[in-house]
Amino acid sequence: MFRFICLCFAAYGACSPVWSADKWLTDYAADIQAKAQANNLPGYAFAYIEKDGPASVVLYGKESKTGPAIELDTVFRLASVSKTFTSMLMAKYVAQNQLSWQMPVDNLVPEYPFSKTAEAPLLLQHVVGQSSGYTPNAYDNLIEANYSVKRVLNMLSDLEPLCSPGKCYTYQNTLFAVIEEYFSHQGSSYQQALNKAIIEPLGMPHASVGKQALMASEKWAKPHVAISRNRWHTTKVRDDYYRYSPAAGVNASIEDMIVWMRALLGEEPNVIAPSLIEQVTEPRVKSKKELYRRQWRKYLSDAHYGLGWRIYDFNGHQLNYHGGWVKGYRAEVAFSPEYGVGYVMLMNAESNLINEFTPDFWSRCFEHLEKMQLTAKAQQKN
Repeated sequence: MFRFICLCFAAYGACSPVWSADKWLTDYAADIQAKAQANNLPGYAFAYIEKDGPASVVLYGKESKTGPAIELDTVFRLASVSKTFTSMLMAKYVAQNQLSWQMPVDNLVPEYPFSKTAEAPLLLQHVVGQSSGYTPNAYDNLIEANYSVKRVLNMLSDLEPLCSPGKCYTYQNTLFAVIEEYFSHQGSSYQQALNKAIIEPLGMPHASVGKQALMASEKWAKPHVAISRNRWHTTKVRDDYYRYSPAAGVNASIEDMIVWMRALLGEEPNVIAPSLIEQVTEPRVKSKKELYRRQWRKYLSDAHYGLGWRIYDFNGHQLNYHGGWVKGYRAEVAFSPEYGVGYVMLMNAESNLINEFTPDFWSRCFEHLEKMQLTAKAQQKN
């Protein structure tokens, strides 16, 4: 059975002893549990966060088949949800005039002449904004084959772009290595920079970067892959995408992700300024392919990529979203700036059910919030 928790912080007061989640949310939790049980999922954690209010958390399953139950502080891999951290880290550096979104990548990493094959310079904003122009997911196969980062970047810099930088949406992982290389040139690392700028100031107690940090966590969810229909097997944590930490190297618990979501909802303006949140979630390049995702397409009428975020028009509401997937894990995060609510789901299994769970959640959530809004307006008139 799943466990439903009202998680409060001192700043928001104590949860009422008679607290109970709204029916739409308990129904959602029950429905996804039924599907998880039918598919024998190892475990997951999800949270619904209201700005300046309590977080409703659901914990389900175990770290592994014979392991302990998943808890608030159980750490998962975030995979490409890491890009939401990277975009904010870069935005903070830009705000401090340490970098510029218009800085050519050739200036960040002079040893890789990325602009030699392009009609226009490849800029930092094109890397973080997924508009480099290179073939989508270029050389991800080489990441998974454990080619060295330097070799992959050299090969990528020689690749002929499909379009000029900034002109088309072309999702990448390998290219994010230039950010790690930049920090290396500064005598630092992405891990150190992220800890100093975001993780430590926000007080994310279990968040980290890298494989060693994951496996050193007191509690961490083991990765699972399908071996047959509804049968899952624990697998090893792979090094491959961890070597591209700005793209897919961050680890966090659901407790950490609630802290992260509260910051994105504007509760930590001294660490994450509202102007930076608006900056990274501004639509920049159209991502038409997203409109045809099977479980999402009936809800979406527009889709763009910003800076480390996907920006959807979901039944008339802006939804800022990102998903992540590496071997043995899935993760998704999304928030509505209109209503000041957010959602996080972390899984220790490569299950496509998450593709169904997230749009279903937002369909129910927006329907609930719209009804509340109409009720409030009617009461004001009376």
